[in-house]
Amino acid sequence: MSQNPPQLRPDLAPAPVFDAAPRDGQPTIGMVSLGCPKALVDSERILTRLRAEGYAISPDYKGAGAVIVNTCGFLDSAKAESLQAIGEALAENGKVIVTGCLGAEPEYITGAHPSVLAVTGPQQYEQVLDAVHVAVPPSPDPFIDLLPASGVKLTPRHYSYLKISEGCNHACKFCIIPDMRGKLVSRPAHAVIREAEKLVEAGVRELLVISQDTSAYGLDRKFATERGHRAHITDLARDLGSLGAWVRLHYVYPYPHVRDLIPLMAAHGETGGLVLPYLDIPFQHAHPDTLKRMARPAAAARTLDEIAAWRAACPEITLRSTFIVGYPGETEAEFQTLLDWLDEAQLDRVGCFQYENVRGARANDLPDHVPDEVKQDRWDRFMEKAQAISEAKLAAKVGTRIEVIVDAVDADGATCRTKADAPEIDGNLFIDEGFEDLTPGDIVTVTVDEAGEYDLWGRL
Repeated sequence: MSQNPPQLRPDLAPAPVFDAAPRDGQPTIGMVSLGCPKALVDSERILTRLRAEGYAISPDYKGAGAVIVNTCGFLDSAKAESLQAIGEALAENGKVIVTGCLGAEPEYITGAHPSVLAVTGPQQYEQVLDAVHVAVPPSPDPFIDLLPASGVKLTPRHYSYLKISEGCNHACKFCIIPDMRGKLVSRPAHAVIREAEKLVEAGVRELLVISQDTSAYGLDRKFATERGHRAHITDLARDLGSLGAWVRLHYVYPYPHVRDLIPLMAAHGETGGLVLPYLDIPFQHAHPDTLKRMARPAAAARTLDEIAAWRAACPEITLRSTFIVGYPGETEAEFQTLLDWLDEAQLDRVGCFQYENVRGARANDLPDHVPDEVKQDRWDRFMEKAQAISEAKLAAKVGTRIEVIVDAVDADGATCRTKADAPEIDGNLFIDEGFEDLTPGDIVTVTVDEAGEYDLWGRL
C-alpha cells in the first residue's frame, strides 16, 4: 500500500503493520493512510471503531473486503499521490472508500475515479463507518473480538501521536487546511489527559502532541477548566509531563506565551524536565515582505530575540522548523535574507518545501511566480546551509552522554532517537555493538562516538 514519499511530505507517517490473522468469517478492511500525523490519528480512530465492531485489519489489498484510503490534499503533488493511491487500491481490490482532506473535494476524486464506493471529508468518522457497513457488513463475535484499551495504533507500541485539536484560525495564503478542516476546535483537556493516561498504561513511552496550531490550544474554549484540567497549552503540557512519558510538542506557533513552556523543558528548576526540550515551529520564511504576502506575522527579528531567550532559559533546547522557498514574488534579496536569518538562528532541525500552487489557495493569484529552476536552485542552497549547521551541531555532541529511546532492533544494530529527534522527520542514533539485549521502547544512556550530517552513532 502506497504512502506519500518523503520528498513530498517530510512529516510522513509510518506505514501500518498488522500481523493478527482474522478468525473464520471475520470481515476485513484495509487502510492506506497518507499524509501527516494528524491524518494518521484519524486513521487510528477509524480502525479502532471498526475493530470494536468486529472487523479485522488486513495488511494487504487481496485479504481486504474493502480498502479505506485516507487522503492528503495539502499540496497538488500530494493530491496527485492520493489519486494514484486510490487508483492502485481500485486496481488491486476494487472496493474503495475515500476519506481525509482530499475528500473535501469529492468531484475531484470521482472525476478521476468514478467507481469509488464513497467519498467523505476529514474527521467524518460516522460517514466512513456507514460506507464500510454497506460495502462489508459487520459480523462481530463479542466473545473473540477484543479491543485493546489504547485502541488500534499505526505507530510502534512505544510512541503515539496525541491530537489535541482540529482546524486552524490562521488564513495563510498558501494553505487551504482551514477550508478542509475548519476553524480551531480544541478537545477538552480532561479528554486529552485521559487518552494519554491510557496510552502510557498500555506501554507508550513517548507522546507526540500534534494539531494544526498547538500554541492556540484552548483558545476556542476560552481556556476553560473542566474536571480539574485547564484547556491551555502550558497547563496541558505540564499535566502530560506528569505521566512519566516523554512529551514532544509539534506545530508550535511562536506566540509570546510559548516562553512559558520553556521552564517545563529546562533541566533545572522545580518543573524542569516535564517536557522534552524540543520545539517544532513553522517559521516558513524570514523576510517581512514575504511573510506579509503569506499573510503570516512579519516579525522575524523579534523571533530571533525569542529564540535567544529560549536558549538562555534552556540551553539544551532543540528547535525544528519548516520553510518555503520560491514563494510568489520572492526576490533574490528576500531569499538571501532567509539564508542570513538561518545563519543567525542556527536551527537544529530544518525542512524545506519548494512552493507549489494548491487549488483554492489565495497564493495562486499572487503576481511574479518564481520559475521552477530558480526554486530548485534556492532549495539546494538553503538545504546546503541547513545541512552544514546540522553537521556542526551534531559534531559537538561527540563524546557526550545522552539519553535515547530505542525504535527498532535487528541483526545489524539498534536504531534509536535522542530527545532532539522526532520519529520519521529527524535523525537517528545507531548502536552497532552490545545492542542484543535492547528492545523497542527502552530508554538508555549512550556515549556518542561519531556524527554525520543528520545522524549519530554511539555505544552503551
